[in-house]
Amino acid sequence: MKYLCLGYMEEAKWEAMSESERESFVAECLAYDAVLHEDGRASQGQALQSARSAATLRYQNGQVAVTDGPYAETKEQLGGLFVLEADDLNHAIRLMSKHPGVRMGPFEIRPIDEVFTERANALGG
Repeated sequence: MKYLCLGYMEEAKWEAMSESERESFVAECLAYDAVLHEDGRASQGQALQSARSAATLRYQNGQVAVTDGPYAETKEQLGGLFVLEADDLNHAIRLMSKHPGVRMGPFEIRPIDEVFTERANALGG
């Protein structure tokens, strides 16, 4: 079964790190990502730029309203995502519990709706 893993981070923690600490942390994360890829567990991944570069769309009063940045009442912002192949949710939890990124913020692990995804992807050709 496929799971979408959403990695959140506290941008203040990231900004407080020295350049060498950041490089070391990224290398550690990429090394674990490579293990997941080699095991056939991770198929896709995307890192995101700072939440300050985001826009949020909401449907309000019959129209779309755009605001700068994410709308979140939290210090943790979405930092990246990837698709994980796991036997079940408990297996996905075990795999992601070992990811170094969990030290920077939480991971949300959610099953992918493969039926809807397949239908949506079919529209793209």
